[in-house]
Parts: sequence; structure tokens; C-alpha cells
Amino acid sequence: MKNFLLLLFISISTLTVAQKKQQLKIINADLTYADKDYPDATISIGNVFVEINGATIHCKKVIMYSKDNYLKAMGDVVMNQGDTVSQTSDFVDYDGNKKLATSWGRVVLKDPTMTLTSEKVFFDREKQELYYLAHATIKDSVNVLKSKKGRYFLKSNKFKADTNVTVVNPDQTLETNHLIYFTDSGKAYLDDASTITGENSVVYTEKGFSDTKAKVSYLTKNSWIQYRDQLIEGDSLFYNEAKNYSTATRNIKMTDTVNNFVLKGGYAEFYKNLDSAFVTNRSEAISLVENDSLHIHGDTLLVTGKAKERVIKAFHHVKFYKIDLSGKCDSLVSIEATNLTKMFRRPILWSQGNQITGDIIHFLTNSETEALDSLKVMGSAFMIQKDSAGYNQTKGRLILGKFEDNSMKTIDVDGNSESIQFIRNEEDELIGISKSKSSKIHITMENKELNTIDLIGSPDGKTYPVDKIHKNDRKLKNFEWRASEQPLTKEDIFKKDLGDDELIRQVRAKEKADKIEDEKEAKRIKKRKLQQIAQRKSDSISNLEKEGLPLKPKKN
Repeated sequence: MKNFLLLLFISISTLTVAQKKQQLKIINADLTYADKDYPDATISIGNVFVEINGATIHCKKVIMYSKDNYLKAMGDVVMNQGDTVSQTSDFVDYDGNKKLATSWGRVVLKDPTMTLTSEKVFFDREKQELYYLAHATIKDSVNVLKSKKGRYFLKSNKFKADTNVTVVNPDQTLETNHLIYFTDSGKAYLDDASTITGENSVVYTEKGFSDTKAKVSYLTKNSWIQYRDQLIEGDSLFYNEAKNYSTATRNIKMTDTVNNFVLKGGYAEFYKNLDSAFVTNRSEAISLVENDSLHIHGDTLLVTGKAKERVIKAFHHVKFYKIDLSGKCDSLVSIEATNLTKMFRRPILWSQGNQITGDIIHFLTNSETEALDSLKVMGSAFMIQKDSAGYNQTKGRLILGKFEDNSMKTIDVDGNSESIQFIRNEEDELIGISKSKSSKIHITMENKELNTIDLIGSPDGKTYPVDKIHKNDRKLKNFEWRASEQPLTKEDIFKKDLGDDELIRQVRAKEKADKIEDEKEAKRIKKRKLQQIAQRKSDSISNLEKEGLPLKPKKN
């Protein structure tokens, strides 16, 4: 019994070893002979056919070392593995024990997803892996991949390519030194400094993913996208080249390298074909002007249009700053083509010591210096300038201001106009306080101080000695000094002021109520018109009846 078990064990072990070894069998040859120059081998020539456990070799000549389970094939060598892998080359050395084929001389290997060409390729049949050390070119349905070194995993259609790697298709070229690439899907994983060059863009990353078929990339380390005139940077980037669309997350920055414009934020979307960008999370738009750039912040920034036609829209908690001009509102629209900026919902503007408020503020700037040119304040317009003895004030339904060299030169106030001005002599001594009321007021300024004041239409004005006006009478109704809200540095534009949300909520509620009331009034007007039409129609019928005329023409 013991002898039987021992014999069975030896038989199984022998069979297992035999299965592990791939026995090489020459199935066909025109001539097989021995050669003294190859004492341990037999030589087969002419239409040689070799079988290797699921693989075959066709060639012109084979030197077979049967004892070592090893062969050398040469001359138009064709090696096939089932119906999936085929290879041609000038030479093949095959080790049946290691299941390793070394091919060289015009090597071309094909599987269902790709074609590889090289001068020398190593193929491990047991692991179903091949590798090369001296350049290869891989072609799939979309791309051509080249690298100095690489390894291909046939079961997963995966390439690991190293050193001078390029992936080229008609639309883009990827360059790197390390790449994992899948030939069936065209997906590439990048883990080294890499560039993707398209028709209109260059993408750089040190870690990421690229779907070369869909032209989509995800970039996660030191990444940027360069268009002809724009550079987009961010900790994490997504780029769809086919749609010219990209997103950026964390520390994003878009720089218009030609037109001196920068966008920053925590998240952004860019639509190149539409020349537009959407930015949130500490968003900031910067117009770069020498020594005095304009910085705009809002919870959300929307930038549209080409250079010189750009429109910036900022929504909620909006603030902007430059050395000689700053402002705040709930929403803002800035139109580059006309240099017009519109401010909505509790807008306030600070310029050269002037605080300007109203329901809506429009202002124009100089296209080159971004300095104020003129402004228009509509609804509850109020302008305040602090004096050492109090506040110069001007209010009305409408204020128009004109600037020269960024200093206020003229002020026109229209509609229930009122003014309080502190009058000083040439020695800057306070000599009186002027209080005025009129339907219109025209004021001229000189060196940021009152020069002349003209009252137009039912004027009522007088200059009083300082001691004749009580402190409580030195402020116009609805006076509100808001210096604490003024951004004094570019960092201040990100500060939110206490109570802003509630105040804006009230403004929005009032706007909504006004809109509802306007709609109701429009309906009332429409109803009255319909009633008037109906009444006129009724009156016409009554007149016809009185005159005995038929209401409708008789039919023939």
C-alpha cells in the first residue's frame, strides 16, 4: 500500500512538472538533421512548424535543444497564441521551461486592441506580459504611443510606459516620462511631469488622468491649462478639450496674459467657446493697472465676453477696492466696452473722501487708469464728505457727478435737493454753515472743497454762523455715515459687515413687495381700460337702439 501511494505521488509530481514545462514539438519541416557545430541540437529547415502548448511558431529555420526545452527560430518568424495574439519578427528565442520568448528584428505584435512594433521584445507567456527596453511604438484604434521602455499586460490591455513617452492622435499630443495606458479604453494615468498639447491649448500636470478618446483630463498636482491668451491654474483641474470647458478647485487663478486681467477663487468653471467664467468661494476679479489695480469680490462672479468687451457680474456681499476708489453693494455689473459699472441694493461708493449712496449707482471710469470719470446716483441719492467740524452733505432724488484727475469737479442734484456745506476761508478757517433747499442744486468743487453752489428753482438757502446751528440740525434726514464698512486694503474686500444679510433681506423684500404692487396696479389699469371699452360699446348699442337702427345687418 505504501509503495502504491509513493508511486502515485511520484506520478502526480512528474505530471505536474511536465505540465509546468512547455514541451516543444516540431510538427513539420522540409528537412531535419544534426550538425556538428550544434552538438546538442537538431536543425530543421523549410516551412518549419512548432507547437508549444497553445502557441505555434512558423519560420524558415529552427535550432532545437530538446534536452533544455529551448529553441532558436529565424527567418520570417510568425508566433501565434490562440486566436488573439500574433507576432512577426526576424528571430525568436523561446525557453519552454521559463515560458519566455525573446524576439528581435522588425518585431510586430498584435492583439485585439493594439499593434506593437519594436526591435526587441520579451514575452512572458505564463504571466501574459511583454516588455521592451529599447523603444517601441504601440498603435490602437485612436492613439499612437511611443516610449523607450515599457511593459504590456495582455489580460488587462494595460501599458506601463517609461522614458520619453508620447501618446499622439489627430487632436492632441501627450508627453511624459511615466504613463499607465489602457489600449481598449484610451485612458491614461499620469504620475510625472506631463504635457498635453491640443490645437488651441497646452495642459500641464504632475499627476492626473486623461481619457484620450473623450479628450477629457483630471489633473491633481501642480497643474495648469494654457490657452493662447489665458492661463488657468488650480490644485485640481478638469478639462474637456472637445467642449473647451474646464473647472478648477482650490487656489484657482485665471490670468489673461494679454489684457492684464486675473480671476481668483476656490471653485471656477470656464467656458472657452463662450468666453465666460463662473467663480465662487472667495472669488476675486482683478483688473491690473500700473500701481493701482482694481479688485472686485462677490460670493459669485460671472465673467463673459471677449477682451475689451468683457462683462463682470458680481452677486452678494460685493466689495471692490483700488487706492482712490472703493465700493460696496449686493450686486454689481461692470461693462468693459463702455467702462460703465452698475451697483444695486444698498450701494455705496467712496472716492476722495466722498461717501455716495443711493438706491442705484452708475459710474464711468477711464479705460486706461480706472479712475472715476462720472457717476449717476438714482433714488435716495446722498453724498457726504467729512469735515473736521462735521459733514458736508448733498441729497436728492438724483445726483450727477463729474470728475477730473479723479477729483470731484461738479455735482448736480435734482429733485427735492438739499445741501449742508461747511464754509471755510482761504486760511481754512470755518466761517459758517450753508443750508440750502431747491428743486435743483449745482455745486462746483476746487481742490476737493466747495467752490460755488447755485440753487435752481424755488431756492431756499442761507449761510449761518457756526454757533447758530445746533448739532442736531447739522445732518440731513436719513444721514448715515458708513466709514466702518469701507475697504481700506485689497484684503478688506472679503470682510462681511455685521447686519448686511438682514439689511439686504429687507431690501429684497421691499423690491418684491414693490414688484407685486406694480403688477397689481398694471392689472387695475388693464381692468379699467376693459371697463371703459365695454362702457363705450354699451353706449354705442344704446344709441343705435334709440335711433331705431338694426344692431346687426340683415342677411340676404
